[in-house]
Amino acid sequence: MSDSLASLIARLEGPARAGRFSRLRRGLEKEGLRVDPTGRIAATPHPAALGSKLTHPHITTDYSEALLEYITPVYCRPEDAMAFLGDLHRFTYRLLGDELIWPASMPSRLDGNDSVPIADYGPSNVGTMKRVYRKGLDVRYGRIMQAIAGVHYNVSLPDDLWSLLRELEGAEATPMNDYRSSRYFGLIRNFRRHSWLLLYLFGASPALDRSFLPGGELPEKLERHGEETLVSDHATSLRMSDLGYQNKVQAQLKICFNSLSNYVNTLRHAISTPWPAYEALGVRRDGEWRQLNANILQIENEYYSDIRPKRVARHDETPSQALEARGVEYIEVRCLDLNPLLTLGVDETQIRFVDAFVMWCLLAESPWIPDEECDRLDDNRRRVVERGRDPALRLCQGDTPRSVADWGGEILDEMTRVAELLDLLEEGTPHRDAVAAMAPRLADPSLTPSGQLLARLRETGEEFSDAMLAIAREQADRLRAEPMDPAREALFDQLVETSHQQQGDIEDGDLEAFDDFLASYFARARETRLGQEATS
Repeated sequence: MSDSLASLIARLEGPARAGRFSRLRRGLEKEGLRVDPTGRIAATPHPAALGSKLTHPHITTDYSEALLEYITPVYCRPEDAMAFLGDLHRFTYRLLGDELIWPASMPSRLDGNDSVPIADYGPSNVGTMKRVYRKGLDVRYGRIMQAIAGVHYNVSLPDDLWSLLRELEGAEATPMNDYRSSRYFGLIRNFRRHSWLLLYLFGASPALDRSFLPGGELPEKLERHGEETLVSDHATSLRMSDLGYQNKVQAQLKICFNSLSNYVNTLRHAISTPWPAYEALGVRRDGEWRQLNANILQIENEYYSDIRPKRVARHDETPSQALEARGVEYIEVRCLDLNPLLTLGVDETQIRFVDAFVMWCLLAESPWIPDEECDRLDDNRRRVVERGRDPALRLCQGDTPRSVADWGGEILDEMTRVAELLDLLEEGTPHRDAVAAMAPRLADPSLTPSGQLLARLRETGEEFSDAMLAIAREQADRLRAEPMDPAREALFDQLVETSHQQQGDIEDGDLEAFDDFLASYFARARETRLGQEATS
């Protein structure tokens, strides 16, 4: 551990014991594909009994009509976020009929590109924009990639901790919004340097159904298992590999998160710069919208990354304008697979570990990332998603080759000190216990979720989709039988009605044509919001 990190942790221990800063705040976004009883992607519409996917605050869809997305409120206690997520599943299963929620990140059996239905949010301008954006993703990358599911973890550090850190650094002259954003970007840079560790520890997609690759060609990294399954012997997260979310055009953006202004300006450039291949696809054809525009990114959400800086945007702002005006509010961790071995795809131990990891990324030194290091970080992540459980694998720490076990063990040792700091705010030692629980996975790759899932397939001879379908049925039976919190059940019942009413109000209130609405949106998106709000 560096002297600076040890010193900072020591200086924070006294204030933590004195209650001078609060717990982290976090929320979960969890996706899950609806499938029919045979394990094929559901062709049915999003159930109206769940509410409007356009306006419901907690139950919506992502790319596909079949891709459920659950969104929890923000909580200070992980167990509260997990309880809410569990009740979202229980509520849904009361209304799904014989359909199931697929437990894996890689999708169920598909029947070509068109078997993945694009989500329909209704005829309002905002609903139409959401659908056209998804149609654009289809013509650019295909729908199959968009059927992948994952867990997004949103976390913010408490305001009183930022005040304390600014005081300890003697940076009181720096406006708080600027200070907080700068430190969040330092956190993000360290996250990107070390996110391979999360991919190793929590990656859970070493296999896929061969219908995911309809072209028939077998990538070199995959081998056959049974008749319908492809596996990668040492892979941790095929979801995060070049088989999963990918956009080679975006690679030329070179976003390495060195500053808020660099990040915002790069995204603004991408959503306003035409790309020849996308121009060739056409924005409209025979009067039908094919994509929102022909630029590198249609909108900012199209940018794929394992972590994003975030700020809740107002109704007239894009995400980057909100960041530019008021700074970073929280971060979104996007590299977590669904773990089929867990009923909800994630558990409290994993949340506590990610908390400690994020806090370690914040407190450790984090110099800017030059281009050559940016390339090296991408290589490390690629090696871990493709070969993370290979004992011969070596990553690059600067110019030094390191094994996953040695480098990961070093990080966990430092994280333990950070976990102890977080536990000063808790009963017991939940963060330290979470870090300790991951250590055996470094010593024995078979203990990782990817290792366990691949071992199950090989021991039983099951096809990937058959194994996941069996797990989905077990989880459905369990969740259907479990009671819900009565107050949450009443809330969800009410939100069904109010969300449909809100969607109707939006549709009734539209007064301009979609073409004009879209032109106005992109005109506003090109505006800078820098300096429009005072900082404190």
